[in-house]
Amino acid sequence: MSKNKSVLLVEDESLIVELYKERFSEEKFDLIVAKSGPEALKKANGEIDLILLDVLLPGLNGFDVLRKLKKDPDTRDVPVIILTNLGSEHSDNDKRLALSLGAIDYLVKSYHTPDEMVEVIKQRLYPEG
Repeated sequence: MSKNKSVLLVEDESLIVELYKERFSEEKFDLIVAKSGPEALKKANGEIDLILLDVLLPGLNGFDVLRKLKKDPDTRDVPVIILTNLGSEHSDNDKRLALSLGAIDYLVKSYHTPDEMVEVIKQRLYPEG
């Protein structure tokens, strides 16, 4: 029996955290939550299978966290999906920046239900499945 996949959710909005917690537990994902940029860097390690990273965070924004994760040998290979509520004129630039910094995807939270997020994560964690 393989161990559950660990997902680090870096999100400071409690409602979103609760929605994801409920849905991810149904899928047997181990969800670790960080509510700020500095907390995310403390909790990120080689045991994490995937990181969902919000852009607007207290302490450090998601782009700064992503830069640090990709410089750290322990976390550089962990896939990171950027999450944002910014469906704005900046989103194309933000998406380019996120991908150039090493994110594997850039998703606008309001466009994806928790069910859809689970499917995205499954595709990333189990690409052959």
